[in-house]
Amino acid sequence: MDSGSVSKSQVILEIKGKIKIKCELKRHLSPSLVGTIIRSLPVTGTIHILGTSGVYVESHIESGGERTRNEFKKGDIAFLSVGHAFCFFHKDTKVGKDLTPIGKILEGVDELLNASSGDEVSIYCDAG
Repeated sequence: MDSGSVSKSQVILEIKGKIKIKCELKRHLSPSLVGTIIRSLPVTGTIHILGTSGVYVESHIESGGERTRNEFKKGDIAFLSVGHAFCFFHKDTKVGKDLTPIGKILEGVDELLNASSGDEVSIYCDAG
């Protein structure tokens, strides 16, 4: 499906000066939260390292947990309501907090290993 789909939206995670990673937000995973995120894009911030399993980006988006879980697969994208953060996983993991699944990384998941704490990042809709 393309970026105009009601159920899926293509977004880019861009680490400035390094990489662009294609992602897809899936409305069926968390209808209310994904809708709020799409209306709130673009989001900018800095990368933080999430242990050995991924990275996260704090945002201004406020939302309660919806269909939360604490186990994620390589390529999953989740949202941490308490910290208003997007979490991108580059390996299978179990986390200590409940997060809301919101999508998948489509291309470039291993590129996350090149991210460094403090890198500038932008998350925005893919225009095509």
